[in-house]
Amino acid sequence: MLDDDANVTVRAEIRCSTCPVRHRAVCARADADELALLDSVKFYKTYQAGQTIALRGDPLEVLSSVVTGTATLSQSMEDGRTQIVGLLLPSDFIGRPGRDTVAHDVTAVTEVTLCCFRRKPFEDLLVNMPHVQVRLLEMTLDELDAARDWMLLLGRKTAREKIASFLLLIAQRTVSNTISNSDLACDDEVRISLPLSRETMATYLGLTIETVSRQFTALRKDGLITLDGTRTVIVPDVAALSAEVGDGD
Repeated sequence: MLDDDANVTVRAEIRCSTCPVRHRAVCARADADELALLDSVKFYKTYQAGQTIALRGDPLEVLSSVVTGTATLSQSMEDGRTQIVGLLLPSDFIGRPGRDTVAHDVTAVTEVTLCCFRRKPFEDLLVNMPHVQVRLLEMTLDELDAARDWMLLLGRKTAREKIASFLLLIAQRTVSNTISNSDLACDDEVRISLPLSRETMATYLGLTIETVSRQFTALRKDGLITLDGTRTVIVPDVAALSAEVGDGD
């Protein structure tokens, strides 16, 4: 997993103090001593769009944090059907300490840089890193909440609500990964770069490409978004978009 592909680039180290996801990743609560322990085992890998990062069932040898880029978690059925079950965005953690095998296929959809830790050394060091343990638990619980929200989205939400929810998710993560401890204000205008193609977005949301395109057009006509090319979306009023997600908040 992660480091056996000859086409994968080994990147020069990024200092923790200048890491773009330092305030959101697994090391967010780490003190100076814990950062030093992580520094002793970390290394960086970069994958190009379309490259496989890990395959379900492979030995889990490396854990990592996404530094830049977007990847997908997916699972295939015996008849060849594939479902994207999650997105990995900057600061997300890949792999689970204590697990021996990879749980899902992981694929880069843009160029992805990972901050990597070999699993065994990381697990050995984890006992001496209480702040990292706490952060891992927080991230795992956040992931559980997100999975429950996504069950609602896939099972009950309309196509419009799905697209609005997806855009709001990307908008929130764009802000939180740019500004430390920042929340998305309801009156903010946010410019986001979509990490997925329309085809991949359709697979992720359980829609057809045509439906995704129609909903983008409808949201644009209603003034909820503006488009700058095929991958850049401007949300002029976050509160108005939030009203379209169907959560009843």
